[in-house]
Amino acid sequence: MAGLMLQGTGSDVGKSVLVAGLCRAAANRGLRVLPFKPQNMSNNAAVTPEGGEIGRAQALQALAARAPLHVDMNPVLLKPQADRTAQLIVHGQVRGTLGAANFREARRPLLPEVLASYRRLEARCDLVIVEGAGSPAEINLRSGDIANMGFARAADVPVVLVGDIDRGGVIAAIVGTRAVIDPADAQMIRGFVINKFRGDPALFTDGYDAIARLSGWRGFGVLPWVSAVSRLPSEDAVVLERPLQARSGKVLVVCPILPRIANFDDLDPLRHEPGIAVAMVPPGQPIPADADLIVLPGSKATLADLAFLRAQGWDIDVLAHHRRGGVVLGICGGYQMLGRAIADPDGVEGPPGSAPGLGLLDVHTTLGTRKTLTHVAGRALGQAFTGYEMHMGVTHGPDTARPFATLEDRDGSWRTDGAIAATGNVMGTYCHGLLAKPGMRRALLTRLGARSNGADHDTRVDAALDDLAAAMEAALDIDGLLALAGIKS
Repeated sequence: MAGLMLQGTGSDVGKSVLVAGLCRAAANRGLRVLPFKPQNMSNNAAVTPEGGEIGRAQALQALAARAPLHVDMNPVLLKPQADRTAQLIVHGQVRGTLGAANFREARRPLLPEVLASYRRLEARCDLVIVEGAGSPAEINLRSGDIANMGFARAADVPVVLVGDIDRGGVIAAIVGTRAVIDPADAQMIRGFVINKFRGDPALFTDGYDAIARLSGWRGFGVLPWVSAVSRLPSEDAVVLERPLQARSGKVLVVCPILPRIANFDDLDPLRHEPGIAVAMVPPGQPIPADADLIVLPGSKATLADLAFLRAQGWDIDVLAHHRRGGVVLGICGGYQMLGRAIADPDGVEGPPGSAPGLGLLDVHTTLGTRKTLTHVAGRALGQAFTGYEMHMGVTHGPDTARPFATLEDRDGSWRTDGAIAATGNVMGTYCHGLLAKPGMRRALLTRLGARSNGADHDTRVDAALDDLAAAMEAALDIDGLLALAGIKS
């Protein structure tokens, strides 16, 4: 079977997006294509139909490939927690916790499981597009590597190196990678792609030729800055670096950036509403007093992030916003923080303990070792929606008698989710992804005195993937990339 791996000269050079675009381009050509990432580190995760979890980047790539999600697409997922630890997810299920000291030793035995996932995907399709992690130039991490060259050599998959010209120094980044990596690793790299070019690509001809000459690798093209990427779900390092937006007469939705913030792409559908300004509030800045809605997001370490929220003084801002009659929405970990108390008796997130919550909902949460991973469908705020649950914890209390949502289980029974305060302006839910459908956004925005554009977020993302694939077809040698992967024209 055919395979191709995209690695990068560094993090955030566009590997995830290019894999998605290449998956859609291949799918549009009638190929059965699947995405794969051996190891991902992210607190943005998606739930698969079989009840596992993978990185959301691989979920987007699966959508691009027009394929259902599967845990084999991301066999190893590391979810950073507090105190330099990460939850280890293997084949979609929690396998334990890793510390910084034992990570290198723990990953090496995972290579056979990673290869097994890759081989299963190979057997199901014509082409597997693989995404690396970080950079192969991080030679200090090469021993025991399963994410880049360790995988590429074990699976015998050719590699194309992606360089980001927008950040500068792309010639040195690509040629320097060739200089520092092991010669046997360098032989796995068969070419390069230049990403995020602004202006006339002809101006970079001499630089492009210099990279090919100095590295000995073939160039597969220069991809310009593609506006369609802004319509795709946010990636970790991208959305959190965006500055606060000016309100400009719009309804203002704000979300504090917690250290272990998770699944913040819940907010993406609001970003594309013309009457809404979404502001991610970084540490060191207060939550704007003129906010219309404060969203407390998901968290991989709820107690630690709650302590951080208090250290920033954001608890004072949230409570003041509530006293002014402002609306507060807590999602997953944010829902837990809105309650009266959170207890972690088994030390699921760190040392056993408990802490008072913000007290805006009359509920209590107990964290446990069982993780809920499931797709959901139901009704909330009078509207139908679909989404997913991904949490460790059970929440009870009087305010759950006013549930945020009712959910229909697979057996046809119904259950409730979340809580709404008696005042009506504080809401909490365990459901992620609920704002993708226009009805739910319209119901929420109506409470804020705003109107929705009525667009379906999933349809917008799918159209953006087609636009990305078209841009890649126009700028890159897709035929050459597919030939390198082993696809015969």
